[in-house]
Amino acid sequence: MIEMNRVSKRYGQTVASVDDLSLTVPEGTTVALIGPSGCGKTTTMRMINRLIEPSSGSIKVNGRDVMELDPVQLRRGIGYVIQQVGLFPHVTIAENIATVPRLLRWDRARTERRVDELLEIVGLEPAQMRGRYPHQLSGGQRQRVGVARALAVDPPVLLMDEPFGAIDPVARGRLQSEFRQILARIRKTVVMVTHDLDEAVTMGDRVAIMRQGRIVQYDTPDVVLSKPVDDFVADFVGSERALKRLALFGVAERMSKSPPRSTAPAISRNANLREALSAMVGSGSDRLAVVNAEGIAIGELHRDRIFTP
Repeated sequence: MIEMNRVSKRYGQTVASVDDLSLTVPEGTTVALIGPSGCGKTTTMRMINRLIEPSSGSIKVNGRDVMELDPVQLRRGIGYVIQQVGLFPHVTIAENIATVPRLLRWDRARTERRVDELLEIVGLEPAQMRGRYPHQLSGGQRQRVGVARALAVDPPVLLMDEPFGAIDPVARGRLQSEFRQILARIRKTVVMVTHDLDEAVTMGDRVAIMRQGRIVQYDTPDVVLSKPVDDFVADFVGSERALKRLALFGVAERMSKSPPRSTAPAISRNANLREALSAMVGSGSDRLAVVNAEGIAIGELHRDRIFTP
């Protein structure tokens, strides 16, 4: 759990990057910080591991005040993933992931087991990847390695600073979905900064919308999109918020188990309703055959069920 109580970061007497901010991130929850440029979201996240020192207030990680901890030890216990990954270019992928375990003097066998375990968790084949160098990987693969390195010593807290910002749009959506599943499985407490609303509502269990150093609304993605607290939030999430909200619900939740028409286009049971609507528009069909991982039809989704549960 992360508890920030009336935290401020001031530069001089009048300029505040973060102003009297309070935020609680429950254990095992992913919170996305989002807002206009300069609203204080990155400063808020970096104060958690003391890359930026707060001017006032208190920050606790799992009940311990971060200001009472040695900053180096604090950071070794908090995973940190950045947009540009920051892998060391002249050492192998295995050596990159093993950075913190070696600083903590783990033995060789334990370190190698952990490297292989983490590569499997992030969807990379250990035998193929551990001996490669960062320049031999795609952007998406490097980002996966960056996450693996951040998880090396199993930290309870993970900070992610625009983690997919440097990935091309096609790969970004796939990585977001995959890492959402990974985070749900490993149950870390995550604070991520993003400028992308779609990413915030896809990745976050809760979304904190910030403005001028303060949190304007902090709630589930569904509530943020369906019930903005004021005009600022309504403008920020945009007029297409109803369409964005469809991405929060899965095809499997709305499909019927009726046998689909043989001519109906297919869609995966793991797709969301926004993707389903797009597929219907693209194909000119008002229904889709829902298929499992083996491509076998398990039901049908009609257009009416997208908007009416």
